[in-house]
Amino acid sequence: MAEAPCRERGNGQKASGQLSVGLKIARLLYQPYKWLVFIPLLCFYTIVLGGLAIILASLFNARLAMKLAGNPWARLNCLTVPVLVTVRNRHNIIPGQSYVVVSNHQSLVDILVIAGWLGIDIRWVAKASLRNVPVFGPASAKMEHIFIDRSNARAARETISNARKNITNGTSVMFFAEGTRSTDGSLKAFKSGAFRMALDLGVPVLPVTVRGTRKILPPGSMKLFPGRAEIVVHPQIETGFFSQETMGDLVEKTRSAIGSALP
Repeated sequence: MAEAPCRERGNGQKASGQLSVGLKIARLLYQPYKWLVFIPLLCFYTIVLGGLAIILASLFNARLAMKLAGNPWARLNCLTVPVLVTVRNRHNIIPGQSYVVVSNHQSLVDILVIAGWLGIDIRWVAKASLRNVPVFGPASAKMEHIFIDRSNARAARETISNARKNITNGTSVMFFAEGTRSTDGSLKAFKSGAFRMALDLGVPVLPVTVRGTRKILPPGSMKLFPGRAEIVVHPQIETGFFSQETMGDLVEKTRSAIGSALP
């Protein structure tokens, strides 16, 4: 009688070992595709759609450039990996409402997933060095994304302040409130910039949880591999009940909502 559990445990370990070996082989076989197909197409999409974004933003406006160039760029890159994306609770997004969108951050793939599938006209808050990336930087600037110099707090505040005029009529601003990617998948402490902006603008905070992207591209690595990602949209948090003095409560409420959908 005592031997059955041992046999079951042994079979489970054997199956796990076979799965691990199979996954390693699959990752190895994927490498030529990554270098010969995905990366060249990433560059191609960036040049073509980045150029289109610059033209559309110059002739019309940033919103149209995002809709016809920025969002398709993100979707095409996801589909090329491929990344299969599921959005849960999309009904929590109110059409035409501007938000400060706050999300966790586990991978560079988060940007593609949110930009491609969240379905909101978003302006991203990004580090200033990305503005110097050929095509991508100028196109992002034309689409009115917000580049901040994190080494200069005063300049960063001024940049955010100047960007506020664009967060109206359904256009939202996107923050990764942890400030950087989580290396172990756990939810880090949140910085206050997103919440200060939400209070100043008087717009709701929209908490969003992204899951699965860390397995697709772990932070600090080039180990790209196909996978599934999920966006979980939580109910908006009205900021009218909070003030600068109680901003810490708003931060914790948002962090709790995002964390509730993480393992």
